[in-house]
Amino acid sequence: MTKDYIAEQMRELQCRITSKLEKIDGKAIFSEDPWERTEGGGGYTRIIKDGSVIEKGGVAFSKVYGPVSDLMKRQLNLDGNHFFATGVSIVLHPKNPFVPIIHMNVRYFELSTGVYWFGGGIDLTPHYVEKTQAKHFHQKLKSICDQYNKEFYSAFKDQADDYFFIPHRNETRGVGGIFYDHINEDNSGLSKEKLFDFAIKLGDSFPEIYAEQVSFGKDKNFTEENIKWRNLRRGRYVEFNLVNDRGTKFGLFSGGRTESILMSLPPLANWEYNLVPSPNTDEYKTIEMLKKSIDWVNG
Repeated sequence: MTKDYIAEQMRELQCRITSKLEKIDGKAIFSEDPWERTEGGGGYTRIIKDGSVIEKGGVAFSKVYGPVSDLMKRQLNLDGNHFFATGVSIVLHPKNPFVPIIHMNVRYFELSTGVYWFGGGIDLTPHYVEKTQAKHFHQKLKSICDQYNKEFYSAFKDQADDYFFIPHRNETRGVGGIFYDHINEDNSGLSKEKLFDFAIKLGDSFPEIYAEQVSFGKDKNFTEENIKWRNLRRGRYVEFNLVNDRGTKFGLFSGGRTESILMSLPPLANWEYNLVPSPNTDEYKTIEMLKKSIDWVNG
């Protein structure tokens, strides 16, 4: 299985996902923006906006390669002269505050030394945390993981809790999900082919997982106060992506296309000085659940 074959399959995955997301939204369609990277490779960024469900979303495919720069070596701790990276990344920002933000990424990375790894995951960032929705989400992810390795879900959930955490706020970005990185046949117990199959399975499951989350909240009525809260929670999302996200840093340090890298940012976000929700409100209850190590499946 060559790196170019993996890239071809990632591109096909992008196409399948965008087709299904258009059906879920029911109104908007994706536009495609091809781009090239001077040092080698490029990609296709697909953007959807002003839909019936999705206010702004992106599904990006990239296949980039070239020399490992000194900046990449310093910032990303890479050992090799050349690299190859391909994957699909998704972020969807909904209109309705009761539909969550959702993110997915599956990727493959290879160095000229022969070292390779897979990474990725899915995580959910509700503006209002609902335990039932979070439980359904985590049950779906556990079901997928269990098909490949019974230890994947608990290990990857813990990694998601640690990764999608905003240290300067001492809160998780949302209710987590699964996150994995640098896994290969040496540390996973699976062949390279099985790890690739896991990545594609996760990607193909994304539209179904998202459709369920949409169904929970898309028909709920909301107020201007709910919109205000949604935009404040979007602000937290922006903070994480710009300050803490390694994927964003890799894209920028590797000379990726800025517009595609920053497609994850919402169309509108707010910040308010020292906002503390009143006790017993839905907003307060949401903040109380932005913590690591919550057992969403059995809790």
